[in-house]
Amino acid sequence: MILIVLNSFLIAFSALLPLINPVGSALVFFGLIGNAPETVYRHLARRIAINNIIFLAIIELLGVTILKFFGISLPIVQFSGGMVLAAMGWSVLNERDARATSRKKQEETDQNPPEHDFEEKVFYPFTFPITSGPGALVALITVTAHNSSHTLTRNVLSHVGVFLAIVVLSLLVYFCYRYAPKITGVIPPGTAHGILRIVAFILFCIGVQISWNGLDALIREIMHS
Repeated sequence: MILIVLNSFLIAFSALLPLINPVGSALVFFGLIGNAPETVYRHLARRIAINNIIFLAIIELLGVTILKFFGISLPIVQFSGGMVLAAMGWSVLNERDARATSRKKQEETDQNPPEHDFEEKVFYPFTFPITSGPGALVALITVTAHNSSHTLTRNVLSHVGVFLAIVVLSLLVYFCYRYAPKITGVIPPGTAHGILRIVAFILFCIGVQISWNGLDALIREIMHS
């Protein structure tokens, strides 16, 4: 059972890490907050991390149900979602600038919030889409759908592994956001980009594997029909 939880954790963590990108998102967060007191960063980081856990946990639990409501089969989700993950990984692999991903997240926000408006911006845009954007939601639904094709016990254990990955990533978000001013000045862009490329390659491989599993299931359905 531990192996099932661990395997699910590693898959979800590897798929979500380059998309949530705590370090890159911290750069955006710092750009939006600016030279605020440390207490402001600590308070906002805690609120955003909690919101991120709740938000992604809801998507994890209801994502597959929503797909079933629209009549979308799990093999189709695996095949198409796997291709999307692979495309995301390939896109990050070919980023030229270490902060390109961060700039893309910042472009998804409408405008910088005024200082007195930070509390109202905890969920949007700080949690969504700066921390967990559309790409992270697609990845989470795809991984959850992939796990849902197993038995009930394995499915529950897989959900536990995915939720643990969400919690760990949200903790990383908390620390990166809390110390965003220090991180911005300490980590060289080249180092951050190198780490991100390695994780992006893992994401690409996970996408290909999930897509292949979906295609294999579709082929088996055709052969038995």
